[in-house]
Amino acid sequence: MSKKRILIIDDDARNIFALTATLKARSFECVSCLNAHDALDILKTDTPIDAILIDMMMPDMDGYEAIPRIKNLDSRRNTPIFSVTAQAMVGDREKCLRAGATDYIAKPIDVDRLLQLLSTI
Repeated sequence: MSKKRILIIDDDARNIFALTATLKARSFECVSCLNAHDALDILKTDTPIDAILIDMMMPDMDGYEAIPRIKNLDSRRNTPIFSVTAQAMVGDREKCLRAGATDYIAKPIDVDRLLQLLSTI
């Protein structure tokens, strides 16, 4: 069985570092980028991606704009997208789901919850 590959999209390199270290320690492969434009370039290729973790609050193109664009890519329509955000107020989860996210996880990330979400891929 091959390792699952996760695409991490976050404008903060520290978040990418922490997520990558956490996921690699649990036998995931990680690909990352600092913005949604680069993520879309990766996702337009045939690079295997089993799930996407996307920060919702990024400059230029945020997760709310990027998720529908990702879902419009025929080859990525069924790829699970988990929104990751420091926005943890009432209604934020629903807003992420309306944008097309598969599920939502708040920062700081609860690693057990993240692993539970990724166990579904």
